Amino acid sequence: MNLKAKGTSAERELIHLLWARGWFAVRVAGSGSTKYPSPDVIAGNGLRRLAIECKSSSDDTRYITKKQISELLQFARMLNAEPWVAFRHNADWYFISLEDLHDAGKTLAVSEELVRNKGLIIDEVAGNKTS
Repeated sequence: MNLKAKGTSAERELIHLLWARGWFAVRVAGSGSTKYPSPDVIAGNGLRRLAIECKSSSDDTRYITKKQISELLQFARMLNAEPWVAFRHNADWYFISLEDLHDAGKTLAVSEELVRNKGLIIDEVAGNKTS
């Protein structure tokens, strides 16, 4: 499976997990490939709105471009949404606040250790309702 297909599959998985917890969630087709800022996933539950950039990797360190984070912040501010970066590792999703990303030069990075120690699991972010 190529990287784009892997990312799309991970985004769809996250959408299903959010719906199962009572959230409305959609994947933003073309995120990162238009001139307009857009996250990978937008979700809401009537009280909260989330703008989510998704990353799926089994690497010990995960990287995200500064441009992606800048656009995520811009979009989240315009929608009055919470910006999150969601990392999928194996079968688990961890949500990281933008403050936890560290500067790695041209990119921002987060280590596997930080994801596991400071990341919130999906039930901590979106609750654990099942359908």
